[in-house]
Amino acid sequence: MDTPGMFDLVSLSSQIKKRIAEERPRLYRMAYAWCCDPTLADDLAQEAISKGLQKAGQLREAERLQSWLYAILHNCWRTHLRRQRPDQPLDEEAFPCDDCPETVNQRQQVVDRVRAAIKALPLGQREVITLVDLNGFAYAEVARILDIPIGTVMSRLSRARQALLVALADVQQQSPQTSSPRASLRRVK
Repeated sequence: MDTPGMFDLVSLSSQIKKRIAEERPRLYRMAYAWCCDPTLADDLAQEAISKGLQKAGQLREAERLQSWLYAILHNCWRTHLRRQRPDQPLDEEAFPCDDCPETVNQRQQVVDRVRAAIKALPLGQREVITLVDLNGFAYAEVARILDIPIGTVMSRLSRARQALLVALADVQQQSPQTSSPRASLRRVK
């Protein structure tokens, strides 16, 4: 007798397969945030989707599909890192016109600076901040995805936010839309 909420590969509905496939763009963005390489991010997202489809029978609660897929992606990422560096540990501690070329250029520069600042973070901090602040996962979900204690999630997130605040302090000051003389970053969660 099947336990309620269990999926079995034979009866895996096309709806679940579709939901798994629909997560690909989000998985790609997360992988890209972690590795900063579009080709590798594409490969990691594809591998996570493939493994998700193969192991869909192991999914016990359909409402946890998203965090389950992110955990698979994280495992794919860790496997890639181990292959690259097997001896290293994985944990390391306003313009008025919205579409004017100047505004577009300024936004792109800010985006590039933020990406560079995130890329400069240690891997553990980069993983946590992208899951919490960019994808909106709760701390407990991030702890499950990364298979680390929730206290470690909070600690890494705090250190990452502080590092980004320092690295990006001048971005807020340079913006002509800034009305306040004090530089501050908006907290997402």
